[in-house]
Amino acid sequence: GLTMGEHAEIMAVKNNVSRARQDELAYKSHVNAAKAQESGWLKDEIIPIWTGKDKSVFADKDNLVRSDTTVEALAKLKPVFDRKNGTITAGNASPLTDGASGALLCSERYAKENHLETLGSIVDIMTVAVDPNDQLLIGPAYVIPKLLKRNNISKDQVGVYEIHEAFAGQVLSCLDCMASEKFCREKLNMETFGEIPLEKLNIQGSSIAIGHPFGATGARLIGNALRI
Repeated sequence: GLTMGEHAEIMAVKNNVSRARQDELAYKSHVNAAKAQESGWLKDEIIPIWTGKDKSVFADKDNLVRSDTTVEALAKLKPVFDRKNGTITAGNASPLTDGASGALLCSERYAKENHLETLGSIVDIMTVAVDPNDQLLIGPAYVIPKLLKRNNISKDQVGVYEIHEAFAGQVLSCLDCMASEKFCREKLNMETFGEIPLEKLNIQGSSIAIGHPFGATGARLIGNALRI
């Protein structure tokens, strides 16, 4: 009976994630996305379109990225879901936006037979279910450690991590839980996974800056990671 934002507020409280850390992560998302735009990195991921009521608006880039935002400006925004004591604002949460994405998933044999250039390959996948009354958006903290352990890969061997930025508080909760001895022992039945360096996480910006068109974000995250 709760919204995603209300669940994210619960996670931020449970994991003691401060408003300042959330705003800092949001700022990082905008800075990274702006750099990627300015360098032309994201152009290959975008098909320009004419839009608007009379098709007079030319859209060739994500228009929610704020290159001029500051931590101070983000700190001034008021909480949205828990207006009295909350820490999640319009600035440190992913905005609703329009968008679409596509990805061609095929066998290696099909790709070779049709002379298709591949961006990458799927080595392993994992899905998990979590207790929604505990932490609804904590899935990445379960999947990442288990997936790497199953493939005998250390966290330091991974060059790029992508975690969908639904809310900064949710991303930070996942990071903190993976670094928590208590969480890893009780929830994962394994040793502490440790911290994922922020310089390896969402390095071209993510959903807080770019937006989260439902159903399209997954392919965008995967495509971005494969091109880095």
